[in-house]
Amino acid sequence: MKTILIVEDEPKLLEVVSSYLKKEGHNTLEALTAKEAINYLINYSIDFVILDLMLPDMSGEALCQRIRQTHTLPILMLTAKVSEEDRINGLAIGADDYMVKPFSPRELVQRVKTILRRSGDEGLLAEHITYNEGELKVDARKQEVYKHGNLVNLTPIELKLLLTFGRHPNRVFSRDELVEKILGFDYEGDTRTIDQHVKNLRSKIETNPKNPRYIITVFGVGYKFTGGSHV
Repeated sequence: MKTILIVEDEPKLLEVVSSYLKKEGHNTLEALTAKEAINYLINYSIDFVILDLMLPDMSGEALCQRIRQTHTLPILMLTAKVSEEDRINGLAIGADDYMVKPFSPRELVQRVKTILRRSGDEGLLAEHITYNEGELKVDARKQEVYKHGNLVNLTPIELKLLLTFGRHPNRVFSRDELVEKILGFDYEGDTRTIDQHVKNLRSKIETNPKNPRYIITVFGVGYKFTGGSHV
């Protein structure tokens, strides 16, 4: 049973989404404003956030960024914005996925299931992996990543990406393969979404994201992870 925070300023939609999630056995907390959402995040143990972008007291994008400063839990954005640029921006600031309004509540529940499943998958077989003489360290048991000894705040998708890459060094993954492994076989969005998640991950673990040493682009195919020495 997961506790899901729903941040939505339309009371009727909030009630419908909450009802569907409760039928699936989840606990829900409902917030009509960003202020209420922040209060819940401070005082409750929350496993998942469903976040509308149009809030009365703060933009959903700003709230997402604020959540990402202290939490790595999955965030599903709800948006009426349909342009590719808007969607990519949402992913760039830390959302794990998005749904465009109007949407089916049943589809939303299924999307939540998919995100929770992939976020909970096991990563590396070894508990501790160290690259480049300690520059990058992965603690698979604690689901933590360190760069030069400092904890790196990764989203669930970014962590899953790194664990997948790290488990198969030097293997070339196509975008379709990564979408299936990271976003789920039932993901119906653009496969190029994975590019933005890779870009976000590079910005956090690479010293020079424009000249990466860990996640290498294989043009025309996808990506591979070449982390140098690891123990």
